Amino acid sequence: MKKLVNDPKNVVDEAVAGFGAAHGDIVRVSLDPVFIVRTDAPVSGKVGIVSGGGSGHEPLHGGFVGLGMLDAAVPGAVFTSPTPDPILAATKAVDGGAGVLHIVKNYTGDVLNFETAADLAAADDIEVRSVIVDDDVAVKDSLYTAGRRGVAGTVLVEKIAGAAAERGDDLDTVATVAEKVIGRVRSMGVALTPCVVPHAGEPSFTLADDEIEIGIGIHGEPGRERIKMEPADAIVDRILGPILEDLPVTAGDKVLLFVNGMGGTPQVELYIVFRRAAEVLADRGIEVTRTLVGNFTTSLEMQGMSITVLTLDDELTTLWDAPVHTAALRWGK
Repeated sequence: MKKLVNDPKNVVDEAVAGFGAAHGDIVRVSLDPVFIVRTDAPVSGKVGIVSGGGSGHEPLHGGFVGLGMLDAAVPGAVFTSPTPDPILAATKAVDGGAGVLHIVKNYTGDVLNFETAADLAAADDIEVRSVIVDDDVAVKDSLYTAGRRGVAGTVLVEKIAGAAAERGDDLDTVATVAEKVIGRVRSMGVALTPCVVPHAGEPSFTLADDEIEIGIGIHGEPGRERIKMEPADAIVDRILGPILEDLPVTAGDKVLLFVNGMGGTPQVELYIVFRRAAEVLADRGIEVTRTLVGNFTTSLEMQGMSITVLTLDDELTTLWDAPVHTAALRWGK
């Protein structure tokens, strides 16, 4: 294993410390317990938004802490949910008196630990709402979940809910906006190679040189099927088909198309994927009006990608376009 790490036990602490040093204008970090919070938190009268999960998916979630998106992110160990204590600490750190929204990917550990933290926060008179992101259409249940997994669509939920909170919406409204996105977003991914978790020191699964895994999870969980390598367009068609079958979208609709890299795939390949996905949507009369391409929900150094489609309306488009200033996503003022 070749990785730029020191002691595998210290990977998260050292990465968070480095993130704080690099982006001190946007965030401050706590190392005991570990969480990342925007520099001006808590913002009085504003709904706080907290997300988190296992490390190894960067820039998710810490890279999205800042104006117009998350107020705090809680990283666990690599591919492991954070425990309730740092989630509670982050929740308290962003409570500006208007309540806190937890955005939780649908993994059993994340759901249970965020639920416990919300109960503890309620005991301290902090009102918490939780939404569960389950955008992966590949499998109904997996090694880590009951129900569908939460994957790259989480980025879109965090951005749009974050914009609603930033404009001053109350907790119920922000939660409703988040649920609206969850109901309209679908994703599916493919792995060309496995990844190596630092403390394991070996690949998380095996693929032959001529094999790919269709419908992979972001922790290396099995997908729908293992097939021989195909040209990019054929792979896109395999992934986009199930998304469009499941998504409530019809000709004339407008969508956001998001092509996400899994950490080891170069941009040139992601744009080849985007080109084909946009062609397929256009052929169905679906208009791509907003786009995102890059490594935003990764799986360490895995080669592969995922495609996410979100059906838009005027409200969601306005919230997507609203200013955001984080380490990984920024536009507007």
